[in-house]
Amino acid sequence: MFLEPQETMPQTSVVFSSILGPSCSGQVQPGMGERGGGASGGSGDLIFQDGRLISGSLEALMEHLVPTVDYYPDRTYIFTFLLSSRVFMPPHDLLARVGQICVEQKQQLEAGPEKAKLKSFSAKIVQLLKEWTEAFPYDFQDEKAMAELKAITHRVTQCDEENGTVKKAIAQMTQSLLLSLAARSQLQELREKLRPPAVDKGPILKTKPPATQKDILGVCCDPLVLAQQLTHIELDRVSSIYPEDLMQIVSHMDSLDNHRCRGDLTKTYSLEAYDNWFNCLSMLVATEVCRVVKKKHRTRMLEFFIDVARECFNIGNFNSMMAIISGMNLSPVARLKKTWSKVKTAKFDVLEHHMDPSSNFCNYRTALQGATQRSQMANSSREKIVIPVFNLFVKDIYFLHKIHTNHLPNGHINFKKFWEISRQIHEFMTWTQVECPFEKDKKIQSYLLTAPIYSEEALFVASFESEGPENHMEKDSWKTLRTTLLNRA
Repeated sequence: MFLEPQETMPQTSVVFSSILGPSCSGQVQPGMGERGGGASGGSGDLIFQDGRLISGSLEALMEHLVPTVDYYPDRTYIFTFLLSSRVFMPPHDLLARVGQICVEQKQQLEAGPEKAKLKSFSAKIVQLLKEWTEAFPYDFQDEKAMAELKAITHRVTQCDEENGTVKKAIAQMTQSLLLSLAARSQLQELREKLRPPAVDKGPILKTKPPATQKDILGVCCDPLVLAQQLTHIELDRVSSIYPEDLMQIVSHMDSLDNHRCRGDLTKTYSLEAYDNWFNCLSMLVATEVCRVVKKKHRTRMLEFFIDVARECFNIGNFNSMMAIISGMNLSPVARLKKTWSKVKTAKFDVLEHHMDPSSNFCNYRTALQGATQRSQMANSSREKIVIPVFNLFVKDIYFLHKIHTNHLPNGHINFKKFWEISRQIHEFMTWTQVECPFEKDKKIQSYLLTAPIYSEEALFVASFESEGPENHMEKDSWKTLRTTLLNRA
């Protein structure tokens, strides 16, 4: 970590596999050219430290994004600035400013002795736009952004009217962008049609589920297979999350910028859907345990889910593992003392140790770092899987944002902060791109995604019916719940 935190900061994995370039630290890469500063100190409004850009005015950072005849920005800088700039301004405004800078540079070249380099300059501008449209296609969903993009590409096309190389590159870029937007729009429509599992009202007092009603063991009795299918679902859900969605976590926190930078709120749909999946899985686990009538079968169900959670841990699917543990720790399940007394809890104790919240989930973070290192050196897709606990990842980004200011006392943007946010988001995105190596079982996945789950009330009803209240507090809760349900009926 290269931030000097003002207080203890959550530590995430230090291993970062960049898919953009050899570094995501902001180090100036050799041969890229350098604009606005040396190895230490600054020039204009950019400040470098040991070759790393650490701060600058928004205007200077925007100028640093735009290529010149003899300069092209580091690809990691392009990603980081495009990602973080939305905290300060909408993408279409940034695109408009990039267009203005391009015009200024084009006019200088046309008026000077380097007019012959116009074609080279234009090619670099197209390359920048290509990287932008590929990394953040959703930035171009609105008419304003598209209009700015067309205006810039029209200007640079004029610099290469002879052989049309630039024009051809622009046409390819535009086609790819439109395909990406169409694909993402279709995915969004599909996601919105998929409803979360129906909430089962559960039994009204003493009604046992019919013998023919399936439970998870009737669909899959192999913990490894179920863990693999959960991993399929996780990777499918997380693949629809994009860097700009995660940056919403930061931009939505900033009350000063909310009125300008919230943008299209549907961008956060993928985040909400993924968070809902975690909750649904937890409730499904609790439902499967509480609706079993016989204690012997409940014991078997608990031990089955403990084994599933352990297999998730071995795979690197920490999100499903945490959801399962959370489901077993819900009050209606945790209070089943007679059932738990029959469970071999040694394996569960190990799992809870890994997810111990003390010292900011230190044990989990150690396990995550190990999985990340395994992924880095992996020779197979199975070893590449890393699915972090999403809620903890979000909290890390939140904490990083809260303890470090966006602006320094001199008015500069604190780019150190955004390098680190970008690094963590980029690492997460690297994990989401792993292709699931396990064979898909539609029957199991259908059950996991559509099986009815009990409401919290229904879980308590089922729990108290399985094992009656043991103390005055539980007796009062059970009495109140019975009265509520009878009155409602």
